Amino acid sequence: MAEKQMYTKEGYDKLVEEYEYLTKVKREEVKKAISEAKSFGDLSENSEYDEARNEQAKVEARIFELDNLIQNAEITNEEDFDEDVVGLGSYVKLEKNGVVIEYSIVGSNEANPFENKISDMSVIGKSIIGKRAGDAVTAVANSGEIKIKILEVSRAK
Repeated sequence: MAEKQMYTKEGYDKLVEEYEYLTKVKREEVKKAISEAKSFGDLSENSEYDEARNEQAKVEARIFELDNLIQNAEITNEEDFDEDVVGLGSYVKLEKNGVVIEYSIVGSNEANPFENKISDMSVIGKSIIGKRAGDAVTAVANSGEIKIKILEVSRAK
């Protein structure tokens, strides 16, 4: 049995949305592309057919992966959390080594540093979970110590 993964409601909804798109829209597009490629004749030298079959394999693999993630997802109930304490689903404003930065704390499968979404299991995430605005912590990363002051905590926006 696969291990449960924590998700915010937003992260879980994105998984379901992608799954729905792939199973209802993309799968049909790929089927049509295969049918069209078959109509071109000899499949042994048909690059369109090969490409469509490869696309089908990628889509089916991703559908399988998403199905597994959805089946093993555990959604955080944000109502159970104290809004003033950093936890999964929190929005935080931090001063990190003198620079102010904002993050959303999400499950590890939702993390995306380009969107300022960091995992609760990351170095910074682990060091601030359970803390409150005004708290200062030191996180230890491969690159050295990171001094962090929590300026603001709220529910993710």
